Amino acid sequence: MARQKHRSTDAYLVGVTLTEALKANQSLCTVLRTLEGPFDSLDDGYPEWHPAPHSFEGMVRLFLYREITGESYRALAHYPELAPVFGLEKIPDESVLSRTWRNRFDEATREFVTTAAHYVVKETHDRGLNVPEVRPKDEVVTPSRDPDAFPDEPDEDESEDGFTDEQIQRTTRLARDHGFDGFESKRAENASYDDTQFFELQTFMGMVGCGTPQGAARFQFRRGEEYGPHGDTHLRAVKQFEPEDLIEGFDCASHQLRSVLAGDASFRRPVTAAIDITTVPYYGDVQEMPMVSGVQAEEERVFKFATLSIVGENIPLVLAVEPIRESSPWDNNQSNQVHRVVRRLVRRANEHIPIETVLCDREFDSMAVFQTLSNLDVNYLIPKRVTSSERDAIETMKADGRDVAVERASVDVEAGSHSMRFLYVPSTKTDGTAVFATNLKVGPDEAETFCHRYSRRWQIENEYKSIKNDFLAKTSSKDYRVRLFYFVFAVLLHNIWRLTDFLLKAAVDGPMDNAPVLTAGEVVELVSTDLIPSD
Repeated sequence: MARQKHRSTDAYLVGVTLTEALKANQSLCTVLRTLEGPFDSLDDGYPEWHPAPHSFEGMVRLFLYREITGESYRALAHYPELAPVFGLEKIPDESVLSRTWRNRFDEATREFVTTAAHYVVKETHDRGLNVPEVRPKDEVVTPSRDPDAFPDEPDEDESEDGFTDEQIQRTTRLARDHGFDGFESKRAENASYDDTQFFELQTFMGMVGCGTPQGAARFQFRRGEEYGPHGDTHLRAVKQFEPEDLIEGFDCASHQLRSVLAGDASFRRPVTAAIDITTVPYYGDVQEMPMVSGVQAEEERVFKFATLSIVGENIPLVLAVEPIRESSPWDNNQSNQVHRVVRRLVRRANEHIPIETVLCDREFDSMAVFQTLSNLDVNYLIPKRVTSSERDAIETMKADGRDVAVERASVDVEAGSHSMRFLYVPSTKTDGTAVFATNLKVGPDEAETFCHRYSRRWQIENEYKSIKNDFLAKTSSKDYRVRLFYFVFAVLLHNIWRLTDFLLKAAVDGPMDNAPVLTAGEVVELVSTDLIPSD
């Protein structure tokens, strides 16, 4: 008991010391670097032979910083410059931080850190000190999470990942509510079915992977014939969503999802995004089907959709969707100007999260796209088609015995001009040389490392597979409003899945890697089950 009181006193002493130093206008980093303790009453949970490379005292300082600022594990892992502040050789990654808090720190050490840090937060706000890094006071006075939604004690229904069924259901419901609120069919108020009932049916159809007639019949069998709409009723309701309204609704949903993430520090900084075009097969007559496109050198016919998605370390969300209307032999469409698609996607996405760098594939290799992104004040990294000019440069590199080269160039089009570079680096797919275009000032010494960022685009390929295999309901409808609704809704369910995964991990301070703790199918079933409660 005496030692426990001693630890509590030491915690408040640390809090007072830090607060007084901040009051004297010292920076938070300086205060933590010069803090001398006391830490004697704390026990290192790892024995001396444990291979942990980080000092115990350094980790205590680091977690004091985390509790004062409210930064997530993921955000801390991206601040290597903070390592000297805490006396560490480097900042640990998310998994190490999580294990340290749960395993290396015992309950007494965790209480010591939170007591000292929360004292600093409260005093900073109560005294009106100007310390912008300090988190809001209400985050330490009032629990930031609903204790009923995220109980501290393990539940008998807890999964292997550490989440209870109740946690998962509540979290899914939160993500779902933020995802669906932006859509409204604008049907008459006295309509037989509410919009939500059509969303229920669409979710169910995506879950079971069937078409509208079969999905509606199975839905009615589960919920009752009077509850669910018939298949033809569902299609008529879907056609009430005009393409412009669907895109606007999706933008509203993106804003709602972004509001859930507002407290995460990593989303306060510009992100890396990928723009790509995906296809959904179409079988049937193409006459009077202006939104159907042909695939070059093939007989296949498809609908095309462009998306802008977050890639890299952040939660993978689709921020914007854009229908593609191309010129085909069977219609009078103008040739698709892809730079206009890029402009619309980036502008809409920037309303939710600032975009720093855009990655595209070779389909976007054009001076118009380069200038469009430059005009939007966005960096780009785009692989270039190899023409005779690039082949000549590669031959020169071989003759000189060079693997890497940087060629300065400029874009000068009607929409503006800017300087840019072509980066020649070893290909990661073949034994040859890959060529990339970028508007960043990259030198030969850093070109190859810089181009490795392009590998982040692989995430969007997995994203498309999930959208089309796990969330896209089947339909043979020729009406483009139906096709667009089905695709946009599938993307929305994908976003709900990834947001649910993020919220579950954040609830237990787990590592924010890209491997989800729930499969796509599990989340779709949870959304559908929550929308369609059991009898």
